[in-house]
This record gives sequence, structure tokens and C-alpha cells, in this order.
Amino acid sequence: MTQSLVCPETVSRVSSVLNRNSRQFGKKHLFDQDEETCWNSDQGPCQWVSLEFPQRVQITQLQVQFQGGFSSRHSRLEGSRDGEALSKIVDFYPEDTNALQTFSIPTMEVDRLKLTFEDTTDFFGRVVIYHLRVLGEKAG
Repeated sequence: MTQSLVCPETVSRVSSVLNRNSRQFGKKHLFDQDEETCWNSDQGPCQWVSLEFPQRVQITQLQVQFQGGFSSRHSRLEGSRDGEALSKIVDFYPEDTNALQTFSIPTMEVDRLKLTFEDTTDFFGRVVIYHLRVLGEKAG
């Protein structure tokens, strides 16, 4: 059964937070299901989000809701397990829209993920994400 794989024990990290204001724009807002909150990166050429799961998971889908004008035209998903180096799973190409976008992911068992937003639509390289969902099943 497909379910959200991000849980309270999942460790998340982000490349940056706008003005270092984690209370208003921090990573916790990626997963809070609140339409009013978001993660807002600071400016820079390459923004990213990494997730470390408390156990292995099998990812099947990724859902992202950007703020239009602050999205990514080219993104990369990498994963690993058992402390191995990250390896590319898939490149995906979001639209510059406010809608929740769903991307099918080749099923892979991992305990660590990294999403990299390489070609941002904002001139300064900022990314704004209201929702990030990693869907699939817990392994084993």
C-alpha cells in the first residue's frame, strides 16, 4: 500500500533558508500539510533537500508543490542505502506552476534521498516549496 514515507524520525536537511528564518521558512514546512507555510530557500545556484529515513523504504512517487516563479525546471533525485554514496535515480522536469505535481519514480529501495533543484525559474536561484511528499512502502 502506497503511503507517505516521511515520519517524525526522518532526518531532513536543506541547502539554505531565506534570511536564516527557520521559524517562518524552515524545512519543517515541507511536510506540515499546511497550505499557508512553505520552505523558502535563500539565493544560490543549486538548492537541495535531503532525507534520511529510519529504515529502508521503496519509493514509487514524488509529489512537489512549488510556488510559481520559484520552481525548478530540472531536478535530480538521488538515493543510497547502508551508508553508500548517493547515485542518481532519475531526473525530472517540474512545471513552473502552483499545482501539486506528481512524478513516478523507478522503484528503488533506499534509506537516504537527495533532491537537487538545478535550473530554477527565479533569477536569484531561490526555490519555494509548499508540499513535498515521498510516497511508497516501507521495506521488509
